[in-house]
Amino acid sequence: MSTPARSRVLVKLATMVVVAGALVAALALPVVGGAGVVARNSASLLDALPVELTDATPAGNSRVLAADGSLITNFYANNRTVVTSDQIADVMKQALVDIEDSRFYQHNGLDVQGTLRAAVTNVAAGSVQEGGSTLTQQLVKQTLLETADTAEDRQAATEQDIGRKLREARLALALEETYDKDEILTRYLNIVYFGQGAYGIQAAAQKYFSVNAADLTLPQAAMLAGLVQSPANDDPVTNPENAQARRNQVLQRMFDLGHVTEAELTEISAQPVQVAPSPNAPNGCIDATVGGFFCAYVAGYLTGTLGISQEQLDNGGLTIQTTLDPQLQTLGDQAVLTTLPMGDQLAGMFTAIAPGTGHVLAMSVNRQYGCSDPQCESVVLNTVASKGAGSTYKVFTAAAALEAGVPASHVISTPGGQYTSRVYTNGSQPYSVENASENYPDTLDMVGALVRSSNTYFLALEDRLGSVEGPVRMAERMGMNFDQPNQTPADRIIAENRGSFTLGAEATSPLDLANAYATLGAQGTQCDPVPVLQVLDRNGEPLTGDDGRPLVTGDNCTPDAIPPGIANTLANILVGDVANPEGTGTRAAIAGHQIAGKTGTSQGRDSVAFVGVMPEYAVSVMVFNPKTQQDVGGYGGNMPATIFRDAMTPYLADKPTGTFPPSDPALLGQGQPPSVDGPVPATGDDAADQAPAATGNGNRGGNRGGGGGRGN
Repeated sequence: MSTPARSRVLVKLATMVVVAGALVAALALPVVGGAGVVARNSASLLDALPVELTDATPAGNSRVLAADGSLITNFYANNRTVVTSDQIADVMKQALVDIEDSRFYQHNGLDVQGTLRAAVTNVAAGSVQEGGSTLTQQLVKQTLLETADTAEDRQAATEQDIGRKLREARLALALEETYDKDEILTRYLNIVYFGQGAYGIQAAAQKYFSVNAADLTLPQAAMLAGLVQSPANDDPVTNPENAQARRNQVLQRMFDLGHVTEAELTEISAQPVQVAPSPNAPNGCIDATVGGFFCAYVAGYLTGTLGISQEQLDNGGLTIQTTLDPQLQTLGDQAVLTTLPMGDQLAGMFTAIAPGTGHVLAMSVNRQYGCSDPQCESVVLNTVASKGAGSTYKVFTAAAALEAGVPASHVISTPGGQYTSRVYTNGSQPYSVENASENYPDTLDMVGALVRSSNTYFLALEDRLGSVEGPVRMAERMGMNFDQPNQTPADRIIAENRGSFTLGAEATSPLDLANAYATLGAQGTQCDPVPVLQVLDRNGEPLTGDDGRPLVTGDNCTPDAIPPGIANTLANILVGDVANPEGTGTRAAIAGHQIAGKTGTSQGRDSVAFVGVMPEYAVSVMVFNPKTQQDVGGYGGNMPATIFRDAMTPYLADKPTGTFPPSDPALLGQGQPPSVDGPVPATGDDAADQAPAATGNGNRGGNRGGGGGRGN
């Protein structure tokens, strides 16, 4: 060792001797005063113990789990998975104690003898061979440093002066009064940094050897124990020779203390370090193992709806149990990509929700979440209101009409496949719409009009209601929201009396669309979408807010948001859209399952949609270019219905589904002659039907469907 290097070591030795003497003077005095003084001193030490040390630190990664308990991803600032004592191999504990604090089980948190011995050993060797502080002191330092919130706190935790050493020593004594040795050792192994981004022994065991901490072998444990002093210098991945030398120092110390045999020492020391590195644990939604867009939706729900801070999410060791169905998510991904390649200009969104609970089951897009390549996307298109959903909105008008007393047998004639409104206008011009083709019967009842998706029938039906308010409020009751960016608020749609509403011209969130139709599957019970079942703190207890109440309180559902008879009647009618030859959604049919469906195609075919509903599942599929106007080259009964079928057919292969309750005969108009469109009494909302034509934006997209529905 060179003269300057030896001089530096000697200075450190002198400093340690001074510190040790100060510690003896400061801490030994209360001991000589008898048992009473000791008790009073212990109490004062415990009173001074900061919460950072009495709390169960460190917390570890927050885990996001799918409904089946599988890992979606983690959120963390430092990659750490906290483990219990019995999840750490005994040989790992022994190796660490031997090299860092061989008198750990004899001292009470402060070991002047051990400190001096380590100093002498290190000076003689010219390098750090043994730890100077006790493991308890190191735990105090590491904990105060990691929990420091300010630069001043971080400086105080690392400042090289006698005052800090004295404080650490007093806290170490108090810590030993509070916890047993095994708890202190376990906490230290969970907090210490092992390099390569691995905090704590479990992360280190995974990072370097791809094993759990409980399964570490002697050579592995010796290497990891040696890393604690200098993780970068002794890194076995980047500096294998240094790592081998340091590992052998640990083995020699274990041999000197009688914890390994001479044969083990000789055999292992001759071998190079052997590592089997694994990637870091996934962190954030960009690393999600499944459902990256769902993960991003969950993250926004946690920080927005539930009010969990990002810092708590990254450092709180939370367990987030979500509603994601990994099987359905994977099948949804495959189905979307079968129709639309990854990164295609057209985006296909498959969004599934459970009727009666609002549990979000899957969110698929033909995009990769969060990266910067052309096929990537950071916006959760499943939740954003971007384009219209076409004729899927006709169900809102139908529900409003049924509630207003218009039966499903109500007949309307629109000769020539065109209808000009008597209520709604297109600026200063009459509002007129046509059907998607010339093959529509001139006369239909509500059942036939829904199944065939007649534009003219539904504008005429909206005329009969006299105002768009009924359909808009019905949509809201069923679960649609009109308060997102790029959306027109419901009150403004009503004030402008937009006749195009029934044809789906309004920007629509795929999640809202699935959720509104889920209300039909749930017999009129509307539930807010929920992606999280529970959030547990690091102790496995429900996470609470400032009021002490759990943040997750269960589903938020409204029974009878619409009358059950209306929901059941519409569901049964919509079965014909999939099951009957004249239906527009026949490509979505799945043998053995009753599916209520509705297609939608926006003006200019720049957005197409299909919604399929069963009592157990509600799924919306939308296809459009999210960045510009583009003709998708088909209708809602084409790509969207196909994606639905491709995803749900294998998913339902081993899952029975129910049938919808019977329709309400009164709503069907059974036993009564069909009602025929004609003059409507001027009462309530119907008064507008007798009044002069309403003003406002009736069309928004031309006169072939009002931006909403070409039918199929």
